[in-house]
Amino acid sequence: MNPALLLASRLSALILAVAVAVHLAVIIHAVRNGLTASALLARTEGNWAFLIFYCIFVLAAAVHAPIGLRLVLSEWFGWEGRLADRLLVAFAILLAALGLRAALAVFLA
Repeated sequence: MNPALLLASRLSALILAVAVAVHLAVIIHAVRNGLTASALLARTEGNWAFLIFYCIFVLAAAVHAPIGLRLVLSEWFGWEGRLADRLLVAFAILLAALGLRAALAVFLA
């Protein structure tokens, strides 16, 4: 694997590990305290910390997933080359756009 992609994969994995742990801790805390979906949305509306956290989370996922998918497609199907790379970059952009849109929608709810 390309050293830059390997580094990006490892760094994004590190960010995702922390983000997933924080996300799950927040969900567990909310469920145990009986918060409803509307109460959670009320807490996230206009909350800049929420927006920044989830934007970082989304961008890490948008970097990490296509790199892993690239390896799987290469190993399992021999799918490599410029076309594969371009399609995976498009997939990364799509993931980032949809995730950032969702985070912004919750922030502005």
